Amino acid sequence: MTGTSEKVQTELRKQDFYFELPQELIAQDPLEDRSSSRLLVLERHTGAMSHHVFREVTDFLCPGDCLVLNNTKVIPARLLGEREGTGAHVEVLLLKRRLGDIWETLVKPGKKCRPGARLSFGNGLLKAEILETVEEGNRLIRFEYQGIFEEVLDALGEMPLPPYITHKLQDKNRYQTVYARYEGSAAAPTAGLHFTRKLLDEIEAKGVSVVYVTLHVGLGTFRPVKEENVLEHHMHSEFFQVPEETASVINDVRARGGRVICVGTTSCRTIESAADETGMVQPGSGDTEIFIYPGYRFKVLDGLITNFHLPESTLVMLVSALAGRERVLNAYHEAIRERYRFFSFGDAMLIL
Repeated sequence: MTGTSEKVQTELRKQDFYFELPQELIAQDPLEDRSSSRLLVLERHTGAMSHHVFREVTDFLCPGDCLVLNNTKVIPARLLGEREGTGAHVEVLLLKRRLGDIWETLVKPGKKCRPGARLSFGNGLLKAEILETVEEGNRLIRFEYQGIFEEVLDALGEMPLPPYITHKLQDKNRYQTVYARYEGSAAAPTAGLHFTRKLLDEIEAKGVSVVYVTLHVGLGTFRPVKEENVLEHHMHSEFFQVPEETASVINDVRARGGRVICVGTTSCRTIESAADETGMVQPGSGDTEIFIYPGYRFKVLDGLITNFHLPESTLVMLVSALAGRERVLNAYHEAIRERYRFFSFGDAMLIL
């Protein structure tokens, strides 16, 4: 699915979304108290900014608003093993279940792992055969095991943390939202990591509707934009689902003049993919390749809670589509001056 634009663009330069980020501002560990992260609030029409603690997000939500969260659950998708016959080290990252025990994966090192190669994990508790090479050099792999795949994966797999996080996570659950429900993601919808059950209860008690969608986050969301002209970048497809109740609540809130505020770019991409041209959200499921960048006209979303993203990433481009590139970059420069923590385990931003 694609978005709508107010005018046909032919070029958007990647370098226009670049900013200098000091390495020490990349958060390596999550805070013990999820809701104690910092929160930069950006008024998207004026560029005005203010600084808060995340739990104060309730002050900016009004009775009659709707908060949309992505309840996907990250699977321990990183497997470390060896090639049968040679014992050579191999790393497999599960991206998407294709059919039964066949998965699309990212394999390192890829050159030696050709179709027909066999792999072993956990002293043979899990075995695999590489079937074929597909788009982007990914591999289709068929797994072999005794028992239940999810239990084997839980025992052997590691959380697939982004490469800028340099050490292993002590508590797997800290890379899950407190409302994670449906397994299938290769990465967390990180804006949701700031919420506690207590905070969600407070938000609902204020008269804000809290609803859920599912989008299984693939690595395509985080894939670097290689093309200088952003419009030539292709997003990988990701599975999404919008329950009937969620669509109904969102449509009712909009009809009454309430605001729809998404938690994370994945929730945003889901409801924008599920909406028709009039802005009515349709229940159902499917795959989306929606790429949102400046010039996109939002059909549903009024506000966004999000983390601070990588320079030149599709996520910075999405945020810039909502608040304007210059305002977003100004906010990022302000966050750097104020020593905010960046990326997955970092601080948050509310754009209204």
